Formats: sequence, C-alpha cells, structure tokens
Amino acid sequence: MRLAIVGATGLVGQEVLKVIEERHIEFSDLYLVASAKSVGQTLLFKDKKYTIKSIEEACNLAPEVAIFSAGGGTSLEWAPKFAEKGCIVIDNSSAWRMDPSKKLIVPEVNGHVLRIDDRIIANPNCSTIQMVLALAPLHVKYKIKRVVVSTYQSVTGTGKNAVDQMMNERNGDKTLNVYPHPIDMNILPHIDSFLENGYTKEEMKMVNETKKIMGDQSIALTATTVRVPAVGGHSESVNVEFHNDFDLQEVRNLLESTPGIIVEDDVQNNIYPMPINAHGKDEVFVGRLRRDESQPNTLNMWIVADNLRKGAATNAVQIAEFLMEKSLVV
Repeated sequence: MRLAIVGATGLVGQEVLKVIEERHIEFSDLYLVASAKSVGQTLLFKDKKYTIKSIEEACNLAPEVAIFSAGGGTSLEWAPKFAEKGCIVIDNSSAWRMDPSKKLIVPEVNGHVLRIDDRIIANPNCSTIQMVLALAPLHVKYKIKRVVVSTYQSVTGTGKNAVDQMMNERNGDKTLNVYPHPIDMNILPHIDSFLENGYTKEEMKMVNETKKIMGDQSIALTATTVRVPAVGGHSESVNVEFHNDFDLQEVRNLLESTPGIIVEDDVQNNIYPMPINAHGKDEVFVGRLRRDESQPNTLNMWIVADNLRKGAATNAVQIAEFLMEKSLVV
C-alpha cells in the first residue's frame, strides 16, 4: 500500500505515525506531506529519513490511502483531487462529516456501512468518537431517547500553540495567542465559534455527528463543551435516558464486552477514568456508572479517552485497517 500522511508534522499527524508504527501497518511507500515551509525538510520515522513533500507532489504520486490531518480548507480543496487519482482519503477535519454523500465512521460502531466506492471517508470529532463508542451497545439493547453531555476537553484538542500558551502561562507569560482568556487555572465554556442558537460549533458537531454515526435521527442530544487546563485526553459526563429500563450490572457487562472499551468503575478504591491515565492509550475508558435517581430509565457515566489517539489518529488508522481487512482498498 502506498500511504500518504497529509499534515505529518502536526500533533495529530505525529500521532498517526506513532499509531502506524505501533500497529505494524504495512506500506510499500510512505509520503509525508506538510505545509510549504516544511517541504524539503526531513522527518525520521522507523529509523528512516523521509523528505517532506508538497501536497501537489503527493497527489501526483497517487497513493492508495491518504490520511488527512491538515484542516478543513486543505481537505475541501485536495481530498477530491486525491480521490480522482483513485486514492481513499480518511479525513480528520470537519469538512466532510455532515456531507450526506460521505460516510462518518467509527469502525467498531458503523464500519459495516463502508463500500468499495467510498473515496472520501470522514473521521468524527474527537469528543463524539469516544461517546458513541460507549453509547452504541447500549442503544442496541435499550434504545436511547435522550443524551445530555458535558465535556472537559484537553488543550491538545486545539493544537500545539494552545499547549504552548498554557505552559507559558504557568511560567509567567500571560500572552494570549490562542484562547480569548487565560487557560491555566481557568475553564472556558467555549470550544470553536458561537452560532446563532447560542451553541458552539463543537457542541452542534456532537449533536449532529452522533445521530449520523448511530443511524438514528430520533436521538435527542444536547451538549456543553468546555476547555480545561489539562493534557492527555478529553473527559465527558454523559447522562443517557433510554426508552427501556436497564440492569446496571448488565450495562457494565455490555461495556466490558465491547471492543475498544475498558471499564474502570471501582469507586470504593478510587478507581475511575482520568485523562492522566488515558494519555497515549487507544482505548475509551468508562466509569462512574450509576442510575440517575431523578427519573426512570436513565444512566450516568463518565467517559475518558486520549483525544489525539482514539479521538483522531487511532480511529483514522483503524478505518484504514478495516478497509484492508475487508479488501476495500484497490
């Protein structure tokens, strides 16, 4: 397989390369692509130096699979051009997620909808991925009526400059270069831009993407997304109302038997998911399982995952793996 990584020098691109190495993804050729200022520089991967290529050059080399992590504008312009060359593009931006002609994929949840003629495949929002992985088996069993989610999202979700801002603030430099307010020792109920309805784009991504991935427009969902001064992963408080009643132990068993999920739910010993423990891991961690005592058929849970791994890089690589396993890569 000829494989291209577009945005190879960014946080997600670097994580994609780590995941490819860890999961022993085989390729005959690897094309690393970055912005114009990086073209011609070298990047070391698996003890081999690769010269960074321009996106035009990589497109002309016609890779069979390209993982894009370079922003929506780049994806809108270049993903169709790669697709015209016969390439399958797996895109990490929001550019194609809600396009009705494109699939939005979490392999464990809806990989089965992929077909051999899918040339541009969208990778969901990081917060959506970890939530739907936990919701999917419960929806099959109990049918979800409504979800209320509040997120606590790492600065790594904004990128390297956001991490730099937080660390600079800790060192006394209060210059604001990413967020409109200080982030260290603070919490911002503001991720992405605000829309006319008062919600942010990030919040509406979770609403719309969840329905698309789950294949059920009847699910009612409301979200509040919050940036916190943490690295390592995103955390979510999720309240789920079902049409049917549930047994708490059965819920635990369902989650424990779901590929990609690790249940950490032993509150007597202070064991519950935390981003500091999820950092660098591919799994989604679920805990604090308990009934909502204010109304029937309703579950509370706490979901944590590394947003650069399962929330972005790992899920994209898993899509590529799924395509290869199902012989959907021509």
